[in-house]
Amino acid sequence: MEDDESVQGSYVTTGEEYVRDTRYIETRITADGRDGYPVEPGRYRLVAARACPWANRTLIVRRLLGLEDAISLGLCGPTHDADSWTFDLDPGGVDPVLGIPRLKDAYEKRFPGYPKGITVPAMVDTRDGAVVTNDFAQMTLDFSTEWTEYQRDEAPALYPEHLRDEIDELNAMVFTEVNNGVYRCGFAGSQDAYDKAYDRLFAGLDQLEDRLTDHRYLVGDTITEADVRLFTTLARFDPVYHGHFKANRNLLAQMPALWAYARDLFATPGFGDTVDFTQIKQHYYLVHRDINPTGIVPKGPDLRGWRAAHHREQLGGRPFGDGTPPPPPRPDEVVVQENGVPTDG
Repeated sequence: MEDDESVQGSYVTTGEEYVRDTRYIETRITADGRDGYPVEPGRYRLVAARACPWANRTLIVRRLLGLEDAISLGLCGPTHDADSWTFDLDPGGVDPVLGIPRLKDAYEKRFPGYPKGITVPAMVDTRDGAVVTNDFAQMTLDFSTEWTEYQRDEAPALYPEHLRDEIDELNAMVFTEVNNGVYRCGFAGSQDAYDKAYDRLFAGLDQLEDRLTDHRYLVGDTITEADVRLFTTLARFDPVYHGHFKANRNLLAQMPALWAYARDLFATPGFGDTVDFTQIKQHYYLVHRDINPTGIVPKGPDLRGWRAAHHREQLGGRPFGDGTPPPPPRPDEVVVQENGVPTDG
């Protein structure tokens, strides 16, 4: 089965457990250009969607590292048809840099007849308009390790060498049990598959709740790649996964450590300012018609609690380590918060 941020086929197969297809385009953009795509400022365009949790990771890391000048950003709208993510937020429905209305055009440019789902995030070579990679997990690691020459001064170390083994181990757990765990619940094709997915998801969340009770961040005393990967799922939990995906043992807001941790990150420059709750809800409730056939988008929940005091600073830690916070978002990349979340804190 294709993953849900692709756009091919139904997401629920009756009687079956949901299995994510994790075979992505493994080409990498590296400092030495060993795959034929060397790091070059201005050459590549990150195509993302604020609705998608996997793409949201790239938006956060790009902001934290200050790669806006080096890597331009194209944003697809929150919904798509059965064929492709589309640039319906842009004038005329065409990406102003790539000159295409559909992300599929970039995939087909490199792989005619591309047989898999058209996914975000994707890195596209602006020289020929062809996709380079859609391997979202490797993409953010490469932003940290391959694009160092073009990061802002005092960018934080999101993937420090001395913590990589621990980060990798935790990332693997978070992906299988939580990031993908919510989808196993939502796209389960049988009661048995759902029940098992539900139990597994909340076992993983309970484990993280315990870990974060006396640790401000997941690994070490600063923000790392691990925090980015968990945050984008937590941000979608109460607005989408709790109801739409039936992950409803409890709300995130009823898990004290995880909820305070999520609010701490939301208040951190580079995290909350990339989140668009309106687009998130539109994507899931409008696109997943096999789960929500009416296409009705719920008005709730009230999200003002995201701005409540979290008191996580009492646990110590330094959010950016030896680095500094990123500057405010560029005017053309500002998210206008809605759904009761004030923009002024």
